[in-house]
Amino acid sequence: MHEQDKQDILDTLNQYARQFNDMVHSILTKKNHSEETAAMFDPEKLGSLLSGESVEVDSARLIQTQMDFMRQQTELWQQATKAMLGEKVQPVVEEERNDRRFSHTDWQDNPVFSYLKQAYLINSKMLQGTIASMHFKDPKSAEQVKFYTRQYINSVSPTNYLLSNPEVCEEILKTKGQNMVKGIENFMRDLEKSPLEAFKITQTDMDAFTLGENLATTKGEVVYQNALMQLIHYSPKHEKTYAKPVLFVPPFINKYYILDLEEKKSVVNGLLESGFSVFMISWVNPDATLADKDFVDYMKAGPLDALDTVCAITGREKVNMVGFCVGGTLLSTAAAYLRAKGDTRIASLTLLTTLLDFSEPGEIGNYLTEDALPIMEQNADIKGIYDGRILGLSFSLLRENNLFWSYFINNYLKGKDPAAFDILFWNSDATNITAACFKQYIRTTYWENKLKTPGAVVIDGVPIDLSNIDMPVYFLTTLADHIVLWQGAYKGTQLVSGDTTFVLAGSGHLAGVINPPITGKYPHWTNDTLPASASEWFDGATKQEGSWWPHWHAWLKQQGKNKVTAPQPGASDAFPAIEPAPGSYVLKQLG
Repeated sequence: MHEQDKQDILDTLNQYARQFNDMVHSILTKKNHSEETAAMFDPEKLGSLLSGESVEVDSARLIQTQMDFMRQQTELWQQATKAMLGEKVQPVVEEERNDRRFSHTDWQDNPVFSYLKQAYLINSKMLQGTIASMHFKDPKSAEQVKFYTRQYINSVSPTNYLLSNPEVCEEILKTKGQNMVKGIENFMRDLEKSPLEAFKITQTDMDAFTLGENLATTKGEVVYQNALMQLIHYSPKHEKTYAKPVLFVPPFINKYYILDLEEKKSVVNGLLESGFSVFMISWVNPDATLADKDFVDYMKAGPLDALDTVCAITGREKVNMVGFCVGGTLLSTAAAYLRAKGDTRIASLTLLTTLLDFSEPGEIGNYLTEDALPIMEQNADIKGIYDGRILGLSFSLLRENNLFWSYFINNYLKGKDPAAFDILFWNSDATNITAACFKQYIRTTYWENKLKTPGAVVIDGVPIDLSNIDMPVYFLTTLADHIVLWQGAYKGTQLVSGDTTFVLAGSGHLAGVINPPITGKYPHWTNDTLPASASEWFDGATKQEGSWWPHWHAWLKQQGKNKVTAPQPGASDAFPAIEPAPGSYVLKQLG
């Protein structure tokens, strides 16, 4: 390398290193972020959680943790000294097999990077061991301490810093420091698009997808709309379809097209190919003008209005309804409400990754504290909406290394643009929640867990009792779901009274659901019995290779095998076509 080239690199380093350090520190400390973000994410909460009389320390375990730490540190210094002298040494500690952060060969072969990695791992083990030696009277406090400790440990990984990551150092040499210039540009772009309350990191090429062209491409028509939703009627694939149509209720915190990605991955297209008539709710991306619309309004304007419309269009008295995540909770509330009023139009329920009993909310519950919740509600009241980008950050930080720090490294330290990926495009296409709905939903479910108690929720004088759900119910959960724990979702089987089927699919919240038969990448588990606990169910379950879709389609066909002439979108005089799918509501983007 020429001397001038070296000097150029050094000059660039001097110019941008300080900016990168400030940038990293800003994100790690949530500098300039709102009180709400601090209440939700600030690792300093550890201090308050660890203080007081609610914590007991296992002294013997703590001392053993400290002894192990000192022994490993001593061994590391000895091994590092030998490695610096050119001797071949064995590592004192190694990362877990599924930890992809340290895949570069320099983390093993270069003495400096090897030392940095091992020192980090040893310190991480010491922190985790210290927390493990503490016993909390409040189980929720214990979970929060573990969560925030993990967040802190992963945030200070040497992979997240400019000159302690060998991949980044290689990029600096290869580009003569231009990666840092591009990284700053990427960071400023994301900062400008982020709300005050949260930093929105780009996870995919947002210009690579266009709804209606390479996502949400299934043909259909919007045949009804109100202030909160549009109803899409998809074009049938067969002249004759099953008499009972299928109506989807997707989550109102996301956009519906996760169920209609490209053709091979489309849950909607799979049902059409199997001979069903399919309808889909597409929720509005609300602004402050809809601030007063609450969870009950979503129920009435969503599944109830859609059910009325589908019955009118098809002439059918029975409809198979499908709810996904929050949409499943909303749908179950609607089903219990209708049954209590003697309305039997819902022929069956399919609940995809849905919680009805929120006693096991997973790591999402760590965000909801007595300090954080009022601030979140106040923020929603001020804006009229709860910003969907804050929710996006919340979910990303549940898998921080995969969904946050990996993109931080790629986008800002390496100065690269993320690759195009349809699910991550959907994940980044945020949706607001109205202030009233956000507050009512969070309080009723995650905070007070009222839905599981008969009569604890009353709508228009009608007590909501989930045991009134006496139609067949199909629960689909996923093994590695970090948003809806499958064990928590299983509790819902004990609340409904209809003939219930529970299926566990491989992978996580999205990939486990979007697992078409053509690839069949993940297996699923079935069990004809429903014991009291999830662990008992799993012990008696049978593993089935391939997608869960055929199992579900067969179950749906059992709900009614009669076929009729397929209803065509827009053919009803009362509900003519308004606009082609995917409709206009889904097109509104934030940021």
